[in-house]
Amino acid sequence: MAGWADFTRVWQHDCPIMRHVLTLALDTSSPAGSLAVLRDEQLIGTVSTWTKEIYSSRIFRHVDFLLKELSLSLPEFDLFAVAAGPGSFTGVRVGLAAVKGWAEVYGKPIAAVSALEAVAAQSHSDAPVVVPVLDAHRGQVYFGVYRRGGESTDSIALALDGEECVLNPEEFLASLDAKLKSSRYTIATPAPEILAGLSSRNETFSGVERASAVLAPHIGAIGYRRAQRGELVDSLRLDANYVRRSDAELHWKAPKES
Repeated sequence: MAGWADFTRVWQHDCPIMRHVLTLALDTSSPAGSLAVLRDEQLIGTVSTWTKEIYSSRIFRHVDFLLKELSLSLPEFDLFAVAAGPGSFTGVRVGLAAVKGWAEVYGKPIAAVSALEAVAAQSHSDAPVVVPVLDAHRGQVYFGVYRRGGESTDSIALALDGEECVLNPEEFLASLDAKLKSSRYTIATPAPEILAGLSSRNETFSGVERASAVLAPHIGAIGYRRAQRGELVDSLRLDANYVRRSDAELHWKAPKES
């Protein structure tokens, strides 16, 4: 896509002199989904509601509302940032489809951000490792191990160590005990209650921090920093990060040969 390639070159070479960057960020991965508009890393508007209704079913109403409130239109955005998962399969698909369509129509790039990274980004702990946790339902949790800094020149960047996973809470803590014996870490989650009654055996464990379930503002800020580093995709390369297989995959049975 020519527009995407041109925009990436601008980020890599002309960022110090370019105008402010307008980002539309969305998270449709959970009932607590959200939408945010940022100018560079400054939040200028957000919408979020929590109901039993999957957020993807009301995201477009919220887009219309927020853009009217801010006197903006979709063609004015320079960047689209989206939660690529993990979370609701239907919700993630709807969010990705919306961003793919906007990026294709308006020739703009996309920053695909893990919902877990958006949780980890909220940590105020000085621990070098942040472990974000999300409720995966079915008695399981999504989690990842993120280390601060790494090789990035961005001092607040988080680098994923290994892969994001889904396990039950007991298996989750056991995996941390095995992996983080010598690294001080904190757990960040919007739902501390899913870990109630569990405790790590590691002396390096710093505790649990409550994070906001409203992820779009953090997705937008992470997306902006990725754009500065040229870590963007176009509509063809945008892909979901489901972590767990869907029910259809789990229950699918191959047809018997006749």
